[in-house]
Parts: sequence; structure tokens; C-alpha cells
Amino acid sequence: MMEQATEQIPKSLVYEMVGGKPIYYQGYKDYLTGNKQMDEIMGSSKLQALIVAELIYLLRSFYGNEYLIFTNELGLRFGKNAWRAADIAVIKSDLVEDLNDQYLDVPPELVIEIDTKADLQEVRNPLGYYHEKTEDLIQFGVAKVVWIFTDTRKVLIAEQGNNAWRIYDWEDQLEITEGLAIDMKRIANRGK
Repeated sequence: MMEQATEQIPKSLVYEMVGGKPIYYQGYKDYLTGNKQMDEIMGSSKLQALIVAELIYLLRSFYGNEYLIFTNELGLRFGKNAWRAADIAVIKSDLVEDLNDQYLDVPPELVIEIDTKADLQEVRNPLGYYHEKTEDLIQFGVAKVVWIFTDTRKVLIAEQGNNAWRIYDWEDQLEITEGLAIDMKRIANRGK
């Protein structure tokens, strides 16, 4: 019965695929019942969009042309039926063979996530989702994973080879990568 229901859900509503099982966009049931349009489910809030825009500007200025800065829920393919989405990913340009319509299959150096668009109601352990996704990214080879949470105004930073993940307040100066500090409070207040 579940397989039949899954087949009726459009593939465009799959946010990530983990172990061959889909994780859908938050609000996908509202779309299926006709209560929301597709763009209402996949869209970002004003605050999330501002954070992404500001971070891309800072990252592009810092890294220059030797790196590519990907955004827009870039797909990171871990293997068959296993991929995750990234709000922002930073990778050396020479590691990307060609730009095409495929997911990235080599690990970026840095992944930044702003909240999540995943529907966590059907995830066995909703709090574990963040831990599992972070672990997946690090095992894939991502050197640093940064989670920015807009509701709690916290930032979690996890690094390859460091089991001590750190949590910061937005008021703290955060070194997003060596030599680049960000001020989340300033970024969030820029839109005011």
C-alpha cells in the first residue's frame, strides 16, 4: 500500500533520498490535497533567502574564481538511491569536470544549510535528521558543515575529523572557513 502511495507522489516533491527511501518536502501533503501550490512548498522565507544571498556574496568575494559556489538545493549524490540537498556548497573549480544537469558526485569543501525543507513528520527521529544528514555529508568527504537555524538563532558547525560539534549564538563571531568570519546578527538585520 505504501509503495503504491509513494508512486503517486510526484518525484519533484522528493527533497532527498536516503537509503533508497524518499524524504519529501515539508508540506507535500498540502500540495497533494490541493491546499498549496508547488512553489509554496519549495520556496524559502525572506530571512532564509537574505541569508543565502549575503553568504553567497561573502563566499564569492573570499574564494574568488578558484572555487564554485553552488546554491539552490544542489544535489549531492552519494551513490545509487542516495543523495542529499545543499543550500550552499563550495568546491574547487577544477574538481567539477563539467557543468551539466547531473548531481555533484564529488564532495565540496563546505556545505551550509539554512534550516531544512524536509518534512520531518515522517522521519523516524526528527531531531536525528540533522545529525544523520551532517554525518552523511562528512562521510561523503565534506570538510565542514554549517547549519544556520533561523527559529532558534543558533549555528551548528561540524568538521571532518572533529567529533566535537560546536553550537553558537548568532551574536558570536563565526569562522565559516579559515580566514572568513561572519556576523549572523548583522546579516539577519540587514533586511530591516
